[in-house]
Parts: sequence; structure tokens; C-alpha cells
Amino acid sequence: EKPAPEQAAEKAPVKPSAQAARMFVEVVQAVEPAAEAQCRELAPGINCDFKIVIDNKDGGEANAHQFLTRGGRPILMFNFDLINLVRNADELAFVMGHEAAHHIAGHLEMQEINARQGAAVLAELASANGASTKEIREARELGAALGALHYSKEFELEADELGTIITLRAGYDPLIGARFFHRIPNP
Repeated sequence: EKPAPEQAAEKAPVKPSAQAARMFVEVVQAVEPAAEAQCRELAPGINCDFKIVIDNKDGGEANAHQFLTRGGRPILMFNFDLINLVRNADELAFVMGHEAAHHIAGHLEMQEINARQGAAVLAELASANGASTKEIREARELGAALGALHYSKEFELEADELGTIITLRAGYDPLIGARFFHRIPNP
């Protein structure tokens, strides 16, 4: 069934204003070198060549995340909704610093390790209790999901701490920037 035209329009990403786009570029120009310097200082063995991009296809809620390319380059991605939601450059810089901090602290790798461990533990428990192959597979999937969530609050707080330093070094006020997380439903 096709969505009504008004429903489809609601889900389409709303491009940032020219002012918001300029702010994004200015913040990237300040935060990227600060994040790269912090990365080289704290984690000299990892790729610190950040690429900061906009996800122009996401029509969901405000979001930013970091990931690695197959070659290991860290990407910080922000969607239009997040760029439209921040109230000032300090907030945007804080979110960028926070996302960069996840990479510097190795949170993706730790989350993957936690997911593998959780999957192995639950699959082993299911197997030891006589579960079927299907039940073992489901237990492994549940264990991976639970393992990935383990320490997520700790990771977020650590990213906030390091993101504060990056924000400050980029020339923005992290106290003003952190206000962003007080406004969103699930910080």
C-alpha cells in the first residue's frame, strides 16, 4: 500500500537552511582538526583522518553516528534533522566532538567484542539446556544485542567527557553545547 502524499512528505528529510548549512561547514572546519589532534595524542595507533559528512537520505529523527570505511577511515555522519535541531554552533560542535570521541575511545570495537561475547554466552547456555538449532540461533542473536548494549551508558559518558575537550579545543563552549542533550528525548 502506498503512503498518502502528505505522509510521504512528512518522512522526507528537510534540508537545512542556508544559515544552518554555513554553520555546519564552519563547525566542521574547527572541530575536525581539533578531533584529529586529540585522536593522534590519545590513540596514535588508529586512523585519525576524520571525514565529516551529511546523510541527505535519512528522513528519520535527528541523528549523528560514527563508523569506519572498509579502509578504516573514521566517518562522522549527521542527518538534516540533527542539523536543523541544534540551536547554535556550540551544540553542533559538542555533538561532533562526542561522535569523534567514540572513535578515539575505540567504542565500536569494544561494542563488537561485547556483542560477540554476549552471543557466545547465550548460545552456550541455550545449547547446554537442550535448545534446538533455531533456539540456539535466536539465543545467539539476543546475546549479541544484549552484549552490544552492555556498557553503552559508560561509552556515552566517556564520549561526553572527551567530546567536551574536543569542543573546547575547537573554540566552542561545551557547557552551551551539552544543552543539546537535555532537549532530546533519549540523550
